[in-house]
Amino acid sequence: MEVNVFQRTAGVVLQKSIREGFGLVVAEAFWKGKPVVAGRAGGIPMQFPAGYEDYLVESTEDCAAKLVFLLEHSEIAEGFGRAGQAKIRTEFLLPRLIRDELRLIREVIG
Repeated sequence: MEVNVFQRTAGVVLQKSIREGFGLVVAEAFWKGKPVVAGRAGGIPMQFPAGYEDYLVESTEDCAAKLVFLLEHSEIAEGFGRAGQAKIRTEFLLPRLIRDELRLIREVIG
């Protein structure tokens, strides 16, 4: 429950992983409409909406700079959060998985 509260009240979510699987924290933050600054590890990059890949960072300095930028430019941060939420909605939720399965079954049977 605490993670949910922190994410919902955060201006920006940071996930600076150097090794990662899917990176569920990133998906959760985007689903809540929050912008994310993250390491380029595992499945994190595939969750980022087009046009916001610059917020996938390598160095500590770049990470700090991106965080400060988003905190100082709320309109950009809000747009980023909305884009992330839309990407999660269209690509990572159960309805999309079911649609893909049904499409595959139709192709096999059809």
